Amino acid sequence: MHPDLTTAELRSERLDLLPIAPGHAEELAAALADPALHAFTGGRPATVEELRVRCARLAAGSPDPAEAWGNWVLRLRADGALTGYVQTTVRADGAELAWVVGTPWQRRGLAHEAARTLLTHLVTAGITTAVAHIHPDHRASARLARALGLYPTMRTQDGETRWEADLARPDLFPDLLGLTAERAARLTALVEECRPVLAADGMEAVQSLLAERGVGVIPAITATRALLGWTGTSLHTARKIVELSAARTPDR
Repeated sequence: MHPDLTTAELRSERLDLLPIAPGHAEELAAALADPALHAFTGGRPATVEELRVRCARLAAGSPDPAEAWGNWVLRLRADGALTGYVQTTVRADGAELAWVVGTPWQRRGLAHEAARTLLTHLVTAGITTAVAHIHPDHRASARLARALGLYPTMRTQDGETRWEADLARPDLFPDLLGLTAERAARLTALVEECRPVLAADGMEAVQSLLAERGVGVIPAITATRALLGWTGTSLHTARKIVELSAARTPDR
């Protein structure tokens, strides 16, 4: 297993994702104090002391050598507020994801941003399957899961629907020779991140996102072909889209 899979500090556009520690308990209790956050999971907001014990247990890691726990609190860089957390349980067959953002910071895209950052981190480490369990009435989480590339299955657990994503899909890239599972996973994660951007804002916004991510021209062309349809989009067309985009030629 990748050595820093569950302990690395992560960073997104607006957030620092910090490995959870007992010292986060007080801020985390305040961020998660709204009982409405438990509408689909049951229970009640935890006290500071309860969270301190829980954070210590999570930070210590899983006692089961067959799985690893990763838990990160979300620190908003703009004002330093601790806004929620993301977590994963990694096993041989993939990684299960969960995310919670406190009520005052919802509807800003922070949960999606944090979950996407975690998912990209997992894909980079070679994880090829992602799972989430979501209450069938929790529409916001369902939308987020779909934006991450997960799809609902017929399987349930404790009344929640199992959502899954195959992060290594060579079928998205049928003509790409020598494609390893890890590279397919990275490209697939990139394509799935771009899909909602393409639907909402168009291809130029996709190319801007790819450039902002530091994606090179060749993988950007590959991702563009996969987004538009590998068989229906020629290499020449995808290359023109990438190379002539405003993100690549800002002075044109």
